[in-house]
Amino acid sequence: MAKLTWAGQSCFQISVSNGKDHEATIVIDPFDEKIGLKVPSFSADILLVSHAHHDHNNVAAIKPFGVAQGEGRPFLIESPGEYEVKGVFVQGIDSFHDDSEGKQRGKNTIYTIEAENMRFCHLGDFGQKQLTDEQLEKIGKVDILMIPVGGTFTVDGHEAAKVIGQIEPKIVVPMHYALALPTGRQAKLKVEIDGVEKFLKAMGKKDVVSQDKLTIKHSALPKEGAMEIVVLQP
Repeated sequence: MAKLTWAGQSCFQISVSNGKDHEATIVIDPFDEKIGLKVPSFSADILLVSHAHHDHNNVAAIKPFGVAQGEGRPFLIESPGEYEVKGVFVQGIDSFHDDSEGKQRGKNTIYTIEAENMRFCHLGDFGQKQLTDEQLEKIGKVDILMIPVGGTFTVDGHEAAKVIGQIEPKIVVPMHYALALPTGRQAKLKVEIDGVEKFLKAMGKKDVVSQDKLTIKHSALPKEGAMEIVVLQP
């Protein structure tokens, strides 16, 4: 079973467990509070960073969950490659933060995560108009896809829809879009990007009710050929 919690921007905590003898917690792309959102009190065994911008690489904010590396810090992954930590398989895939081969905003690492018989993919600040054949081959089949949809610094809603068509995941979780939350919880995201509505319109979805977290197990995934969009709230 896996539980996904979203903190806003591209920051997720993914907890996986078989309910018996194996548990692991992964955090992806923690942000700096300069963007206007409150940094979550997340802990992790494994910490993934897609690129070195301040809204994705606040590694100091994440506490260790147990001792993954023997030094009281989460096991940090911030570059392409293959890794195995606590029974979780992570693959980092080279990509670009823009559609001009990194000339504007540099490189970005896509991550795939395999745990509890499920395959997750977090695209980071993906800015290419489409995935290359090589990237698609490395990504492979995806059960749960976390994809930016806000535009400006990443793909926008219409471009995200095309990338989703390339990957064909079973569940899509949009991220990296404009937020305005009630006063007292968190401030408004200061980054000028689109809201999630444009993406939902591009996907032909009008009435998607947001939820606090996504709890899923392999047997409950949508059947082959079906796809679900899950909008989370921080």
